Amino acid sequence: MNLALAPETLARWQFGITTVYHFLFVPLTISLSAVTAGFETAWVRTGKERYFHASKFWGKLFLINIAMGVVTGIVQEFQFGMNWSDYSRFVGDVFGAPLAMEALVAFFFESTFIGLWIFGWDKLPKKLHCACIWVVSLGTILSAYFILSANSWMQHPVGYTIDPHTHKARLDSIWAVLTQNTTQVQMFHTMTASFLTGAAFVVGIASFHLWKAKRGQAAGEPTDARKIGVMRSSLRTGLVLAVIFGLGTAISGDTLGKVMFEQQPMKMAAAEALWDTQAPAPFSVFAIGDVAKGHNSVELSIPGLLSFLSHSNFHEAVPGINNVAKMEAAKYGGNPKDYIPNIFITFWGFRLMIGFGMSSFVAGLIGLWTTRRKLWLAPEHRTGDDEVPRLMLTPNREMSTFFTKWSWRIGILTMGFPLMANSFGWVFTEMGRQPWVVYGLMKTHNAVSPGVSQAEVIISMSVFTALYAILAFVEVRLMARYAKAGPNVEEQPPAEDPRLGGPFGPGSGEESDKPMAFAY
Repeated sequence: MNLALAPETLARWQFGITTVYHFLFVPLTISLSAVTAGFETAWVRTGKERYFHASKFWGKLFLINIAMGVVTGIVQEFQFGMNWSDYSRFVGDVFGAPLAMEALVAFFFESTFIGLWIFGWDKLPKKLHCACIWVVSLGTILSAYFILSANSWMQHPVGYTIDPHTHKARLDSIWAVLTQNTTQVQMFHTMTASFLTGAAFVVGIASFHLWKAKRGQAAGEPTDARKIGVMRSSLRTGLVLAVIFGLGTAISGDTLGKVMFEQQPMKMAAAEALWDTQAPAPFSVFAIGDVAKGHNSVELSIPGLLSFLSHSNFHEAVPGINNVAKMEAAKYGGNPKDYIPNIFITFWGFRLMIGFGMSSFVAGLIGLWTTRRKLWLAPEHRTGDDEVPRLMLTPNREMSTFFTKWSWRIGILTMGFPLMANSFGWVFTEMGRQPWVVYGLMKTHNAVSPGVSQAEVIISMSVFTALYAILAFVEVRLMARYAKAGPNVEEQPPAEDPRLGGPFGPGSGEESDKPMAFAY
């Protein structure tokens, strides 16, 4: 049988496709819930309508995103029984515990308060309604924590013993699984990357609306100053978040890299395509040639940087791929070549993750620079508490005009950069661990379902891929539709806190027959 079409390979492709697609929604769900909560808090505290409209607008996009995330996440769990039954039998007692906690605690906690938030705009007091979206945001973070603790256990198994009778992993300490350093640094890195993703998303959509309004005004078309005010506030918020969490992503990534070196030295060596131990070890920024064999015709490297990423100094040695492979073969048995992951994918996945992620951080810095003196928008007059801006370029130096011209394009393009960085990051994380599905305990080829044939995996993978393509089309259409429409600035916020006449609001009269405040 052709190895490229073996059930194991096809099952890995299927799980990889569903995982990468699902994780497009996870960071946006985490970050947009917090962004929505932040804008609603600003509205509750200040009473300014632009914050109310911003919270409703980003809340709609959050709800579309989380619905798709739930649908695609369910498919992942099905695959543990479909294609990875041996894995489920061996580690189900350990791996299933944090997954169960995620479903029973975080997911239901989250979904309950989403319902209260959606239908409670004109039913609940403002502060209580605002608290609901903060609880939702907390639920998304808890959900991510439980899932990442399960994945971290695959990277570095702790808190278990092997049952001498069943020869299966048995959970001894759920606390060890939830609190080990791998889980903590993985969570730190994922959260900062998630908020960088949400920040870029907000910047991209706000930039689009402001750019469109600027062009319309230049052509003499009428512009809605209230909508511009909402997008201006959103833009500044997104830029600040992009800089803060872009820096946080770099710091957390460095921390994760050091933990990764201690626990999985092969992954760090593969990320650099470092075949032999070097001291100090350089970091290749860019290479042209066969990185899988170490034959590079062109290479740009920074001396000692890999040593710093591994040891926090620029001089210490970093073990090479060949050295680590020999050590693992001596420890676990077999041929050293069996312990070498796909070097091309790990090498470039690592760099594309960093490159796309830091691009949004740089875009945030550029955006803050160009908006520091309102180079994109200049105030015309004030109406009440809300500043009504007039779109124009403030006369300044030619460099300012250059930045202003290109900042719109950069702002729109940066929306997709963190999404690609997240995808490449997960590909690197999972491919760099091969041949292990649970590091040091179970190899991937031992984890697949023995009774699943090649044809069955091809059929299921084809169906899932086609289904996800349809969902992607629906998702993009829905997100684009509501994103292009912008905030509904004609909607009036609740004038005062409603008087609760029952467990969920007024129980009789005309008030109970009013349309939902959050109806689409």
